Amino acid sequence: MESRIILEKQDLRFLQWSHTRASSGTAGTFLKSQEKRDGRKIYYKLSRFDSEKGIIGHECVNEIIVDRLLTILGVEHLHYELIHADVEIDGTEYETWVCASEDFKQRGETKASLENYYQVNCASGESHYDFCKENGWQKYIDTMLVVDYLILNRDRHGANIEVLRNARNKTLRIAPLFDHGLSLLCSCLSQEEIRKYDIAEDKPCQNFIGSRSVYENLSLIENKEGIFSERLTQRSRDYIFKDVNEILSEEHIEKIWNMLSMRWNYYESLCNS
Repeated sequence: MESRIILEKQDLRFLQWSHTRASSGTAGTFLKSQEKRDGRKIYYKLSRFDSEKGIIGHECVNEIIVDRLLTILGVEHLHYELIHADVEIDGTEYETWVCASEDFKQRGETKASLENYYQVNCASGESHYDFCKENGWQKYIDTMLVVDYLILNRDRHGANIEVLRNARNKTLRIAPLFDHGLSLLCSCLSQEEIRKYDIAEDKPCQNFIGSRSVYENLSLIENKEGIFSERLTQRSRDYIFKDVNEILSEEHIEKIWNMLSMRWNYYESLCNS
């Protein structure tokens, strides 16, 4: 799927949404749906939904921002479409932004969460990080740890990392990085909260690998240089935020960019130390 923002409003009122509880301590729920499009399975999700206030979050916008960031850095990841759309939830219509993505499983593959795969296959006392290293996934995990630090991903629990297995072909691989909505300024629902937000703060996060601190998890990485094939530069800004100004305020965008820039500079200082 091509990473893009579809500004022209689409009619997605036919989609049926299922509720999942928020998993990061945030109020509200996250709604998901799916359909078959041209023989492909397409997954849809909405930002945080409140039964009284409607769709109040901007997690879907975060997905496209992180998608573009990872494209710049040369990281394998799931691509998203961000769609301006009308949807219907429990008989009420809403105008909102919807994320769409394709199934990343290849024909014949089954998936398991890394958490479940670890429980079945780990050696006694083996850490989550060492288990991944033993399976040849160290570069993937090191990259993930830096990405989660850069965007302050709150939600990298054991089910948000998946192992894909093809029993017939005897192949095993880690799925591309996915699910980055609960990141950046996801807790900010007002301009006042955006202004007060501390972009350097190390908030507690759900991390299957390492600790609850994305800062501390950087210390797990033995070789911090060479994680990415490209660098984040000032020129990256235009690509990352193309058309996002149609959705988020300039103050919101500037805060996210300052956050990414500050954290990237800190990461590079660790590489050079």
